[in-house]
Amino acid sequence: MMEKRKDLLVAAIENGTVIDHIPTNKVFMIASLLELDKCSDQVTIGNNFESDKMGKKGIIKIANRFFSDAEISRIAVVCPNIRFCLIKDYDVVEKKIAELPDELRNVVRCANPVCITNNEPMKTVFYVTDKEKGIVKCRYCGKEQQIEHIKLV
Repeated sequence: MMEKRKDLLVAAIENGTVIDHIPTNKVFMIASLLELDKCSDQVTIGNNFESDKMGKKGIIKIANRFFSDAEISRIAVVCPNIRFCLIKDYDVVEKKIAELPDELRNVVRCANPVCITNNEPMKTVFYVTDKEKGIVKCRYCGKEQQIEHIKLV
């Protein structure tokens, strides 16, 4: 019987970040949020790869770019629990899981049209009141919103 050969579907990167376990419907949203269209280094975006855990998944590889905890938290707003793998000399040196922070500053737009943040030039502040259900609450007007229905600033 012949052994199946498994090759990398996407080329390895020497240094940079691999974002893995992205739901297939969020891959291009993540790429847009990270403004990867403006990146001058190599970017590889793959979608609909087979995954034992997810069925299908997306992956993004960005050469020579590393993300701050603040950037990872911003991504967690639209796609929690994805993995950021930091690569140095072709090896994974650190893994971070995108988790919702307790507070979101200038990330989410308030859905309340009369909220002061929609009528005055000021930054928004939201408290994450339920991480499991994805509920955030505006500091100024108290409006609660589901994460899947929010609009980013």
